[in-house]
Amino acid sequence: METIKPHGGRLVNRVLEGEPEEFQGLERIRLGHRAVLDAELIATGAYSPLEGFMTSDDYTKVVEEMFLASYIPWTLPITLPVRSEEASRLKEGDDIALVGSGGAEGSLAILHLEEKYTYDKEREAELVYKTSDPAHPGVRRLLQQGDILLGGRIDLVKRRVYSDYRGYRLDPSDTRRIFSDRGWKTVVGFQTRNPMHRAHEYITKCALEMVDGLFIHPLVGETKEDDIPAETRMKCYRALVDNYYPAERTVLGVFPAAMRYAGPREAVFHALVRKNYGCTHFTVGRDHAGVGDYYGTFDAQRIFYDFEPCEIGIVPLFFEHVFYCRGCGHMASLKTCPHSPDSRVFLSGTKVRELLSRGELLPPEFTRPEVARILVNANGAGAAGESKGPVEVKERA
Repeated sequence: METIKPHGGRLVNRVLEGEPEEFQGLERIRLGHRAVLDAELIATGAYSPLEGFMTSDDYTKVVEEMFLASYIPWTLPITLPVRSEEASRLKEGDDIALVGSGGAEGSLAILHLEEKYTYDKEREAELVYKTSDPAHPGVRRLLQQGDILLGGRIDLVKRRVYSDYRGYRLDPSDTRRIFSDRGWKTVVGFQTRNPMHRAHEYITKCALEMVDGLFIHPLVGETKEDDIPAETRMKCYRALVDNYYPAERTVLGVFPAAMRYAGPREAVFHALVRKNYGCTHFTVGRDHAGVGDYYGTFDAQRIFYDFEPCEIGIVPLFFEHVFYCRGCGHMASLKTCPHSPDSRVFLSGTKVRELLSRGELLPPEFTRPEVARILVNANGAGAAGESKGPVEVKERA
């Protein structure tokens, strides 16, 4: 039993079976960490219907119109940038060895090079990130990357063996099988790059009331330097799932991708990818995949209305700003709480860091005590301190 068809109708599989293919004699391109992650996600079907790095037709239409050349919705360019001097020694039509950071022993995939082409970084920045400000982490990376893009299908020849997150590194074929074995017809996916606090718990449990199962799918690839490390976040997720979610209705897995911080476009991208993992629904909260003040609070929800529901094929579930209300006595949102802002407990990222730096537990209205202790210990503050009670901060959370 399949919960939902993959995006484009077919789950891509570009993982070669059997003995690793010979790389001898092939030109080599050394991949950065993001490109390695993208290659693996393409090959395992997470980025279906993509079968490789985008050629110019797909790239241009995605940047300009948020569709592939085949008129299938897709919102982020998945590209392989290289320096001009690297591109000059590559010939279209040849097979290229894509090599990880381990040199020859890190050989990863073969790129069937269809095209090498130039592109306009400034235009990509303005259309995809809605800004050309180099202070934006996605734009900064874009401006620093190579000036030539390589396009073509790939074959993953050698899958890397990961020692971290064992049991949680699930391919789309794995999650689809798990959902089917559990008899789930509807599944809601939840994306996060932060530790889950009470607002996230509230959102996911509201969503779980509507469907058969919940797939908590935190991103553990590249993030900003000041984001909380994935190892710490995974401890928080496990503590929450073990203590506060029904085991028979919850699956925890990791999404090994890089954050683009592309706000609205990345929200749709995250939804489409979770569709490939077998989710029928996807939660979208405030400022999804945002950074700084580059996007409006609910722009990531409004962008879904740029597509017909049948084009996206996964149901977005939109949530307002969620908080603990002392007047209500429980979690609430701007839609459901009648009380004044003075009754609402907000914590900004700055305030969270300030409390952790002093070795203080975050208040229980904000996060579960198990999570608070993990964060304090990970912050190097020694033994967990005592919570000072409700904290009210009027900054944006």
